[in-house]
Amino acid sequence: MAWVKTTRSSACASCSSKDACHSDGGGKEMEVEAINTADARVGDRIVLNIKTASLLKATFLLYVFPILAMIAGAVLGQTVAVMRGSDPSGLSALFGFLFFGLAFIVIRITGRRLSTNASYKPEIIKVRGHQSPSTDAMVLPQTEW
Repeated sequence: MAWVKTTRSSACASCSSKDACHSDGGGKEMEVEAINTADARVGDRIVLNIKTASLLKATFLLYVFPILAMIAGAVLGQTVAVMRGSDPSGLSALFGFLFFGLAFIVIRITGRRLSTNASYKPEIIKVRGHQSPSTDAMVLPQTEW
């Protein structure tokens, strides 16, 4: 394993390893723990790889799952309201928001579990050379967080 300093991009929002990243002062530079299969050393410029399947699964979990949960809650609320003879709109909204909130709890629990899974971690696949002033990604010395 190695700590890598890289530049944050819009793709980071859907990355399953984003909880393992540590941003320097809230800016665009960040540090992420990566699997070091290329035997990179401190100061090396490297190429990171994230598996597409893992990225797509994480994206689904973050963006699609909450919406599906909210729709399922609204439909269930509608059904329960009809069976009980109460206001379908109110119960549908209540169940929809309840399921939407529960989806985030599921995402949080699943995210913690996935952060320990190696297939959801970035991997150093190539060493490009030693540090230059305009590095995209660079290996850092090991530190404790």
